[in-house]
Formats: sequence, C-alpha cells, structure tokens
Amino acid sequence: MSAVSDRLPAFPWDKLEPYKKTAAAHPRGIVDLSVGTPVDPVPELIQKALVDAADSPGYPTVWGTPALRDAITGWLERRLGARDVTHRHVLPVVGSKELVAWLPTQLGLGPGDKVAYPRLAYPTYEVGARLARAEYEVYDDPRELDPTNLKLLWLNSPSNPTGKVLSKEELTGIVAWAREHGVLIVSDECYLELGWEADPVSVLHPDVNGGSYDGILAVHSLSKRSNLAGYRAAFVAGDPAVLMPLLEIRKHGGMMTSAPTQAAVVAALGDDEHVRLQRERYAARRDRLRAALLSHGFRIEHSEASLYLWSTRDESCWDTVAHLAGLGILVAPGDFYGEAGEKFVRVALTATDERIDEAVARLTA
Repeated sequence: MSAVSDRLPAFPWDKLEPYKKTAAAHPRGIVDLSVGTPVDPVPELIQKALVDAADSPGYPTVWGTPALRDAITGWLERRLGARDVTHRHVLPVVGSKELVAWLPTQLGLGPGDKVAYPRLAYPTYEVGARLARAEYEVYDDPRELDPTNLKLLWLNSPSNPTGKVLSKEELTGIVAWAREHGVLIVSDECYLELGWEADPVSVLHPDVNGGSYDGILAVHSLSKRSNLAGYRAAFVAGDPAVLMPLLEIRKHGGMMTSAPTQAAVVAALGDDEHVRLQRERYAARRDRLRAALLSHGFRIEHSEASLYLWSTRDESCWDTVAHLAGLGILVAPGDFYGEAGEKFVRVALTATDERIDEAVARLTA
C-alpha cells in the first residue's frame, strides 16, 4: 500500500486547516469560499426520480440503462451541438474525479509514457499520471509540447481554477495538432454550462472536430450544473475506439453508478430549466462578490466562466489567504494548482446568498 501512496503528493488541503480555524473564529462565522462544493438544494424533479428508483435490489450495469444513454446522447446533441452520437460514444462514470484519477491507468499508460495538462490545473491530472507511473508535464500551449511518447493531453475549458475559456479556433488547432501526432485528447468540460463573459465550446462540436470523434473524449459532470456532487454523477463521451475497451475494463472493476443515481441523471439531463435557475443564482453571487473583491484592492484575471474568481493582490497567495482568514473568509491558495498560481487565490461562488452577502459586507467595510 505504501508503494502506491508514496507516488502521490501531500494532500494540499491539509495545509489550509490553520487558516480555516482562524476564519471560523470570526464573531459572525466563517464564509467558506475555498472548495467549490454546491450548497443549493437538489432540484425536486431529480430528487423524485432518485426516490422513485430507490427499490433497486439488483446490480446496475457499468454502461448504464438504455434510458441513461439516451439522455446523455440527447443532451450532447441538444446542448453541445454534437452530431450522430450513439450509445457507443458515451460512458457513465462515478463522478468525474474518479475518471480523471484512474484514466491513465485504465488506458494502460505507464513508465515512459507522458501525460500533459495546463500549467494551472486541477491537481488530479497529476495524480492520475503518478498513479500510472507515467511522466507528466505542464504546458501553456499544448502545440508547443514535444509529442514524443505523449499519450494523453488534458484540456480544461472552462478552466479550474482560472475560469479561462479556449476559443473555438484554439480548440480546432489543438485537435488537429493532436491528431497529427497521434495524441489522445481528453477535454475536461465540467464547467461548460457556466460561461459568463464567454460561450464555451466543446471538443465534440463538429466545428472543432470536423465531424469526427477520432482521438477525442470530453468529460462532463452534473455536480455543478445540477447540484449533484453528492450523487457522484458524470460521463465521458467521444471516440468509441477508446470508450468501448474502457467499458470492458470498468466492468471488470465494478465501476458502476448506482441505479437510483442513473435515474436521477436521466431526469437532470432532460430538464434545462433547473440549470437556468442555478445559473442565475451563481451569476448574481458572482456579480456581488466580484465587485466587492475589486473594491478591496484585488485584481481578477480570466474568470470568464466556471464557479471561481481568480484573484490577486500581487503578493504571496498565502499572505492573501491569511488576510482574508482574518476577515473570516476562507479561500484556496493559487499554488494548489501549480507554481504559476503563487500570487493568486481561487474564490468560489459556492456559498449561500446569506454567506455571499456576509463576505461582501466584510470586504467593503
């Protein structure tokens, strides 16, 4: 066991505990804007679908019910503009983090193979490479990478933590480059429905991929858009030549979404109204929090999409974390996401209206 755990970095969130204690000691309580965990209720139609499927004594299937696959393919075509999507183009997963962490291993990557991901990125991309004993490197523009032994290229648009969105032209160029060099693209698009000052585009759109899914996958989650983080509901879509062998591997591993969760996902993907309402909540919180941070002397970069404000006071991120903790506000230090984030903090929009208003009051006092 130690041989596996020794491959992994120290769990970064443990370093935040002293600052959390400081923030929690504020007389009006902590405003926790560090972790992007949803706080709003699960929509009633989704809860009802879950309850209605509660009597599920048999094993679910890894590939999911036909109704689930229909819901995913329908959503991909309706929302992302994908074309000619069949059941062979989709695979449910047990939350997107599980897929990110284990995909390199399940693809058979190992020593000598390379995984690349953005310079500022979700830490689990690195974790996945480490678990597979593969090499890993970061990039600013993936087309500048040496493609030798590069087997897996992670894209993340909209980005966590920065909220940066890759344009359709950038995505098209990257897909063409990856295909030229035989590199599998996996695009983490979990925040795609949360664009504010940009309209994010999927690699599954025909304008990006030329009408072919060869060599590309897209990862999507219902955690943020439907408040289903507790359900562990996500899926990956794209090249059947990759997904069908992956399905067989995951069958052997028993990596299946529960039957009630599958029913809930069918309901969630079939309804756009609850997503619109949740977007409105986040947009209002974003506007208030953004204005307060700017008035407090912060500069905000990117953040045109996703659930975060990538913010800086041009000082060490830990100095900023300490300053805000003194106000009872907890944020994530930017160096959790790479050395390039050492002067930034990630401020999440995932708090109740009351807590967001409390943060605004403290920042503007």
